Amino acid sequence: MQGLLIADEDLDSRKFMADLFIEAGYNVMVTNSAANVLYGILKKTAQVVLLSSEFDELTATDLIPLLKKCNRNLTIILVSNEMSLPLIRKLRKEGIFYHALKPVKPEDREEIRQAVKCAFETMRGN
Repeated sequence: MQGLLIADEDLDSRKFMADLFIEAGYNVMVTNSAANVLYGILKKTAQVVLLSSEFDELTATDLIPLLKKCNRNLTIILVSNEMSLPLIRKLRKEGIFYHALKPVKPEDREEIRQAVKCAFETMRGN
């Protein structure tokens, strides 16, 4: 099963992305809790995580290394509005798969949909 975990503090964003990926046939879990993210990763119910840049009072910079220690094969797609290029480079070194802009309008969703599709295809290829 293709387990996708959406970790975002913004309720509207979580709902928007959950609806998008449920419709696409993914097994979607949503959370606004870092503890639930860790649980999903440790129980291996999530293979791909859509992670917002700030989450449960932690920044992605703090959380991504921890998530990768729990599962080094985890695919993380960082979803944020704005980030500095040096920070994105640092997070890529930490092992993020992709950095996507947060979808604001319905027409913005194609980038995130393609990133998730590519993440699962890449996993199957390994």
